[in-house]
Amino acid sequence: MTEAFGRVLVTGGAGYIGSHVVHALLERSARVVVLDDLSTGAREAVAEGAILEVGNAGDRAFAVAVLRRHRCQAVLHFAGFIVNSESVRDPLAYYANNAGATRTLLEACVEAGVGTFVYSSSAAVYGAPDRVPVDEDAPLAPLAPYGRSKLAAEWMVRDTARAHGLNVAVLRYFNVAGADPAGRAGQVSRNATHLIKIACQAALGLRGGVEIFGDGYDTPDGTCVRDYIHVSDLADAHLAALEHLGAGGESLTLNCGYGHGASVREVLAAVERASGRKLDVRVGPCRPGDAPMLIADTRRIRKALKWRPRLDDLDAIVTSALGWERRLVEAAARS
Repeated sequence: MTEAFGRVLVTGGAGYIGSHVVHALLERSARVVVLDDLSTGAREAVAEGAILEVGNAGDRAFAVAVLRRHRCQAVLHFAGFIVNSESVRDPLAYYANNAGATRTLLEACVEAGVGTFVYSSSAAVYGAPDRVPVDEDAPLAPLAPYGRSKLAAEWMVRDTARAHGLNVAVLRYFNVAGADPAGRAGQVSRNATHLIKIACQAALGLRGGVEIFGDGYDTPDGTCVRDYIHVSDLADAHLAALEHLGAGGESLTLNCGYGHGASVREVLAAVERASGRKLDVRVGPCRPGDAPMLIADTRRIRKALKWRPRLDDLDAIVTSALGWERRLVEAAARS
């Protein structure tokens, strides 16, 4: 890894997914630089051994200076806004941060001579697909500004790759969940929007209950179905993408999921099993921009990257997430 890529810049490396990828990179002896403005990430989430540069990935001069100072040869871009419903209320913020900042970062990469770029995209680019599992060639019809901002960034990544010779991988995440099995990283966001984190907090008495946003969808139990992927398996996919590109592999776009889904009610039942507590569940209205069902066709990533998930089990995902939330509670009690 080190010989192939030199120093790797991870934007958003103080956040949820980025921090797990930083741990995985360091385990493989990569030299890692984290670029994060700490607006949603946490300084303490950055693994020991990584260099932290505090700033905005959308600041071209700063990004160029960081890339040159550390002689970075590869960039993994995680920084961005991720809340679908929030994007409906404030679309311009999402276009500015997800699309505009990506454009600026790409410009910095070209100026600094970076050769490899891995982009953190989303299954939201598919909208509500006619068929599931959905493959990478399915029509792209995002339902909300979040998905449209990610799709716009995808276009910029691929166009820049063609024009400037970048080697790129676009990874479309399905629902990322869980926490590092070793307890080193997890979700630290104060205002959680991820279902599993919210449900785990409720199981620990940190919330009054859990709201289901609609139960009248055309799914087996009426609630939305999602393909939940453990964050550590997703981190492994990023390393596999870097190795693929470093070995001269072609640029690619890949789904990151498991190929099967769980409904909201199934997730809540898994949290109840793991915690031994009954959740207070209430049903609210549907949220704008929510697709009834999103499940990944994973044949391409398994073939192209030889990627094999290690933690493909809803109960294992929930157990790791619950363990992380308990650690946060214990740490707060000690402080």
